[in-house]
Amino acid sequence: QVRLVESGGGLVQAGGSLRLSCVASGITFRYRVMDWYRQAPGKQRELVGSISNGGVTNYAESVKGRFTISRDNAENTVALQMNNLKPEDTAVYYCSLNIGVRLWGQGTQVTVSS
Repeated sequence: QVRLVESGGGLVQAGGSLRLSCVASGITFRYRVMDWYRQAPGKQRELVGSISNGGVTNYAESVKGRFTISRDNAENTVALQMNNLKPEDTAVYYCSLNIGVRLWGQGTQVTVSS
């Protein structure tokens, strides 16, 4: 059974930083593209960025230059480092992967105060 567990959310002031982590189990992690999504209140869930099995990353325009995704295949972990946070980054952040069906973690709340 595949399981994704996020951690690291919280409340931070604008301009601050947070680091989210996601631990995956039940899959051969090192072969998988891993994604981070977020969903703000009243909005659709959106892709924040992805990291390939080879470590190539892609980001939404809204977070480029501020967010960094990394992975540790030995620990089955993918991280999202968020710097220079803005109030519009407030959302529930989800770790996700697609194995023919998209799987989600439980999400972690990030709140950025102005």
